[in-house]
Amino acid sequence: ILDQPRLHFLQGDIADSAAVAEAIAGCQAVVNFAAETHVDRSLLEPAAFVQTNVWGTMVLLEHALRAGVQSLLHVSTDEVYGEILIGRARETDPLHPRNPYAASKAAAEHFVFSYWTSYRLPVLVTRGCNTYGPYQHPEKFIPLAITNLLTGEPIPVYGDGFQERDWLYVEDHCRAIWTVLVHGKPGQAYNIGASQHRPNIAVARSIVHLLGADPASIVHVSDRPGHDRRYAVDWSKLAALGWAPRTPFEDGLARTIAWYRSRPDWWTARRDAAFAAYYARNYRDRETPVTQP
Repeated sequence: ILDQPRLHFLQGDIADSAAVAEAIAGCQAVVNFAAETHVDRSLLEPAAFVQTNVWGTMVLLEHALRAGVQSLLHVSTDEVYGEILIGRARETDPLHPRNPYAASKAAAEHFVFSYWTSYRLPVLVTRGCNTYGPYQHPEKFIPLAITNLLTGEPIPVYGDGFQERDWLYVEDHCRAIWTVLVHGKPGQAYNIGASQHRPNIAVARSIVHLLGADPASIVHVSDRPGHDRRYAVDWSKLAALGWAPRTPFEDGLARTIAWYRSRPDWWTARRDAAFAAYYARNYRDRETPVTQP
């Protein structure tokens, strides 16, 4: 899309005030996707998450206010609710983040809504569930599992693998964000869910099956600290705006696997030395055979 005449691309850091000021000039709407997102890294380097997710959002809010933008949509996460063991979280429920990543996103949301209350900056917030699809960084669970199998490595699964997530295909997530941007009510949050809950172990087994790999490729490793057991959101508020997910998990997963199979030129470069060393340190020394619960 870089050749499209309607696109003007600037590369910069959301925490860089001058870069944000240049990018926001003349904008009617702003959608903030910028974030540090991987929980594992937030446990090792939480300060980077505060810098990007909290301070960066503050920089963006200030420039949006000065520029008089007509809408600012902040992309957040369902992890701000913390683990939901029973039922589904609604937008009016209190936030209870349980890891540095989720805490940084919750803090950013509080600043976003404060600019609505204090300055009437027209803001919107989306809280999306676990998203997957092409171009996702190979540190995330599904692309990690796929690329590990493609390179002869096992799939590491935390604990018993029964941490449950709702899985949303990236194109459906993008349509949801667009729906909220166009039809959402300023000052409101909107959950984005897919109602396609799967435990991590089931996702790993599906990937193994689709790639024709050995089931013994799944290895259980020590669980990470404070690992949330289950996320679930009530997305009826978004459904009332006319949105619904279109991609069944099985179809989206097959499309995702096909993409990673065809694009080692993209993901190989992102499995850099530091990334490989991190997973070697955290997984390979603690491998145990997979067992059926």
